[in-house]
Amino acid sequence: MGELEKRISDIPLERFRNFCIVAHVDHGKSTLSDRLLELTGTIALGGNKQILDKLDVERERGITVKAQTCSMIYSYKDQDYLLHLVDTPGHVDFRAEVSRSYASCGGALLLVDASQGIQAQTVANFYLAFAQGLHLVPIVNKIDLPTADPPRALEQMKDTFELDPTKAVLVSAKTGLGVEAVLPAVIEEVPAYVVHRICLKSRMLMVRRPIGDHLKPLKLLLVDSWYSNYKGVILLVRIFDGQIKAGDHITSFATGLRYIVGEVGIMYPGQTPQKSLRAGQVGYIYFNPGMKRSQEAKVGDTYTTVGAEKQVEALPGFEEPKAMVFVAAFPVDQGDYAHLEDSINQITLNDRSVTLQKESSEALGAGWRLGFLGTLHCSVFEDRLRQEHGASIIITPPTVPFKVIWKDGREEIISNPANFPDQEPGKGGPYVDLQEPYVSVTITLPEEYLGRVIELCESNRGEQKELQFFTAIQVILKYDLPLAQLVDDFFGKLKSLTKGYASLDYEESDWRKSNIIKLQLLVNKEPIDAVARVVHYSQAERLGRQWVTKFKEHVDRQMYEVVIQAIAGKRIVARETIKPFRKDVLSKLHASDISRRRKLLEKQKEGRKKLTAVAGNISIDQKAFQGFLAK
Repeated sequence: MGELEKRISDIPLERFRNFCIVAHVDHGKSTLSDRLLELTGTIALGGNKQILDKLDVERERGITVKAQTCSMIYSYKDQDYLLHLVDTPGHVDFRAEVSRSYASCGGALLLVDASQGIQAQTVANFYLAFAQGLHLVPIVNKIDLPTADPPRALEQMKDTFELDPTKAVLVSAKTGLGVEAVLPAVIEEVPAYVVHRICLKSRMLMVRRPIGDHLKPLKLLLVDSWYSNYKGVILLVRIFDGQIKAGDHITSFATGLRYIVGEVGIMYPGQTPQKSLRAGQVGYIYFNPGMKRSQEAKVGDTYTTVGAEKQVEALPGFEEPKAMVFVAAFPVDQGDYAHLEDSINQITLNDRSVTLQKESSEALGAGWRLGFLGTLHCSVFEDRLRQEHGASIIITPPTVPFKVIWKDGREEIISNPANFPDQEPGKGGPYVDLQEPYVSVTITLPEEYLGRVIELCESNRGEQKELQFFTAIQVILKYDLPLAQLVDDFFGKLKSLTKGYASLDYEESDWRKSNIIKLQLLVNKEPIDAVARVVHYSQAERLGRQWVTKFKEHVDRQMYEVVIQAIAGKRIVARETIKPFRKDVLSKLHASDISRRRKLLEKQKEGRKKLTAVAGNISIDQKAFQGFLAK
């Protein structure tokens, strides 16, 4: 037994603390994690920055995409404590990662930037943690900045969340100022016990019991998973009761499959093998023989020892959020289809909020329709495919689902625009009603940008619900917006209008009747199924003109005329024509009669008609679609 393992085995369950750090984007979660890891000696001082941001895309963009975990040992009042830290994402698109992290924690550090104060995602994360019953420790970060205003941040915490400002810890994660006070606050504030009420002889007694019991049968929760080429699927688990070691036979409640444990360990900060994991700990396990099928690892599943199934009650698991943005993905070369399918399956193993469905296109071949929680989620997924798996992929612009209510009373949600009915609104058709999804958007911004942001929301068909000043210069603005407008780079426009000071959070609202129509691209009267989109009737002409102009730039001239049209419902809204190559049949004529010239031109025209009839429809190179769909 190594020194680390011996220290952990000597720590009783009452001195375990599991906590996460939650905050808005760029408030300093990962930097604070680095300081805590250095303070506990888990990593060397002055090492790599953001050590828990392990993906290339996280380091490139400077954001956390995956919730990452690490165990630490901290000595407090001459006693060792085992602390388990989870660094969570801040962006709204990765809220599923945050909610899963809460399942393995008893408390959370609620981090607020002293210079920016409470922002949209801070509010969303607070209510998510509050609903899970987590104990919150308020932290005010970046107090070293010239623009920092800690008293304002503390006042906002008190007014908005009713958190006690006297219990807040003021820190600068970048310089390390005040960080040494964070872990004592975690130990004192995050509970290690559950209070049980016991009725005894007409008296109510309050009994404190540790969270978990290592003597009970094994009960563990699958929190996350990832794929290794050598070990198969590796599981990140929280042990609620019992203990687990290499060689144990365990079974899954969700699938009923049985496995032999090959290795157990903790993240310290990398994978560090241990002889066993016990109740209260969070660690990793993998099997021998390995779990090869990624579909077997169902996040939120309960595992127990073979034979103890009837003694253990399954944990409730997680409710995965619904996909809100859909794109179609196709390999650039259809020969890479199998490789790309494996790559997508491996990333979806690590990101369960992505939905996957096979699809085919006449123009682009076989592919998939992928569902995401937001446009940043989609963009990060695409980057991971390119960086981690070297995939060459064509991604269509993001679309949202729409609801069609048919005349026979059926309701159908359509996520693929190609399947949307062609009929124009108000012109009759097989349906009674068309509806689109709305979202409730919360925007926090400085007062000076309020007019511009209201204009942006109104121009995107928004309905104002609330306007509130929560400080003299900070405004909370609430709007109901069509989801289709939100995914059309609304966040980018908001950031540019407010010089980056505005923040945005959103949640699902409801379905509303809308004047929507399918916009398609026709090439020589044949629809291009990969380029279809459902838009509001008022936007159809403008988008149609943009489409035909852009597509014309990427299509090569042919031996005969190519007609590119945009059609909204049954109505042509824009057209461009690519003239054919033609031989100069008049070049040998100098002083000839006009009738002779006309005869040669008519003969050429007849030949052109025959060529079109023989050649059939136009063939468009895939590079034209790649160029058109590129951002």
